[in-house]
Amino acid sequence: MKKQKDLEEILGRIDGKGYAAYRDIKGEYECNGYILCIDHAQVDPFAPPSKVRIKVGQSVHQIPLELRDSRAKKIAVSDFLTRAFRESIRKLYDGVGGSGKSGLLVIDDCGMQMIERTSVIVGDKEIEVRFEVGLPAAGRKVLGRSAAQIFCKVLPQIVEASVLYKNLNQRALKEQVELILDQEAIRAELKKRDLVAFVANGAILPRESGISQKPLRKGAVPFKSPQHLEVTLNLPYKGELKGMGIPRGITLIVGGGYHGKSTLLNAIELGIYNHITGDGREYVITNEDAVKVRAEDGRSVEKVNISAFINNLPNGKDTLQFSTQNASGSTSQAANMMEALEVGTSCLLIDEDTSATNFMIRDSRMQRLVKKEKEPITPFIDKAKKLYEEKGISTILVVGGSGEYFDVADLVIMMDEYVPKDVTQEAKEIANSFTLKREVLEEEPFGEITLRTLTKGSLPTLGREMRIKVRNKECISYGKSDIHLDYVEQLIDANQTNCIGTMLEYIVSEILSKVGNKEITVGQIVDTLYEKIEKEGLGGISPYTRHPGNLVLPRKYELCAALNRFRELKVK
Repeated sequence: MKKQKDLEEILGRIDGKGYAAYRDIKGEYECNGYILCIDHAQVDPFAPPSKVRIKVGQSVHQIPLELRDSRAKKIAVSDFLTRAFRESIRKLYDGVGGSGKSGLLVIDDCGMQMIERTSVIVGDKEIEVRFEVGLPAAGRKVLGRSAAQIFCKVLPQIVEASVLYKNLNQRALKEQVELILDQEAIRAELKKRDLVAFVANGAILPRESGISQKPLRKGAVPFKSPQHLEVTLNLPYKGELKGMGIPRGITLIVGGGYHGKSTLLNAIELGIYNHITGDGREYVITNEDAVKVRAEDGRSVEKVNISAFINNLPNGKDTLQFSTQNASGSTSQAANMMEALEVGTSCLLIDEDTSATNFMIRDSRMQRLVKKEKEPITPFIDKAKKLYEEKGISTILVVGGSGEYFDVADLVIMMDEYVPKDVTQEAKEIANSFTLKREVLEEEPFGEITLRTLTKGSLPTLGREMRIKVRNKECISYGKSDIHLDYVEQLIDANQTNCIGTMLEYIVSEILSKVGNKEITVGQIVDTLYEKIEKEGLGGISPYTRHPGNLVLPRKYELCAALNRFRELKVK
């Protein structure tokens, strides 16, 4: 293996040559306590930056085994080291001048959540840090001495500060590992206690702005559970923790405008992730399979059975295998819901503000004017109870304008200036006091949840004219078709979208290409994919086997959301 001095010599030799000379630095170099791997040297200073890794053995990094001997612990340590490495870059590196991306030195940027990512791989024998470097250039000439400054002077300092245990904030690292274990313990308790979500007393739910995930620092009201909903958990490290437990069933969140209804729901919908210390929602934990559902006008739908909600369309369109390139509010929300049920959600999260009104409710007056036989939509209010009783699917629903849902609710929480109150009994009394009631279709079952199947030809084969490219967090291009993910609200990291792009490539090239004439359900496809990730990590599905440093694991529900929004999808 080459030494660091060999890299310095190469960079000195190619200084001033054409940019393509940077290809000579590819390879592995033994440095002071770690291995430097330059996997890909960019072909142009304006091209995507070069891919670089460092590998640090256990005898050097010395992070104790008890902090990294489970998957959850490794996620916490990976997150911590990624943040430490990024902060060390900020503190220790001023950059170098040059053309294009010259001098760029960057690692994945973590948000407020701890999610499995490939920026730092915590193994049993070594830790691998993956990042990108913009190789310096003047015009299109190599700036070798500037590159040597990055690789041989700055990088050793960054590694020393951010990977070696002796130089880390050891207490903070230990606390982060303990935090994720407490969060996973809460998630396990939810299942034992038949709860779908837990919101700890003292949690800070409001964010500082509508485009920020950081907590509101001034004026935020700490969360306090209503007495009847308060549960006590005993966690491995934090000990006793009290907060609001939301039981399985149908829960309404009500209250006046700007009193915190949607803020509470937003905290619950992001409770599928573990949050870092300082987020304010560290102990807001939701069943990991809860899915936010909304209306999404204009999305494509491919052979989804929406007959539980929509039947007898005037144009005779089949709703058992409903397809469209331009869904309405009601048909899109029905499809979103059925697609979530198809891949196994146990809890639906819905906000009245982002729902199609005619999908959610038909009041008594409208029922009398427009007879059932003339209305193809069976609103969600008539299906919510059957969905829970027959399928075991819970619902948490924000309602601001329709008290009709009081009739079907098991629990009603009212937000009053960000303070939650249990008003279930009062809501039921109000519902019972009305003599003019809407007709309830209690005799009808919920309907079938149809499992759709894919075959070898369900997705176009990849090639020169048919590539998958991630544009941004909300858009993936597949050939000439764009997959829009703007309304997939539980997708929170741009590198989750990167990962979805990689997953789609893997599905096409490694799963569907090998099924032959057989059929495979959407659920079986995602299960096969996630089983491989469980065994091999995210790197196991990436064609860039040596440097998939920008992948963050999405849930299977967000992957399926992308698959279902591909306009050329062919489903049986």
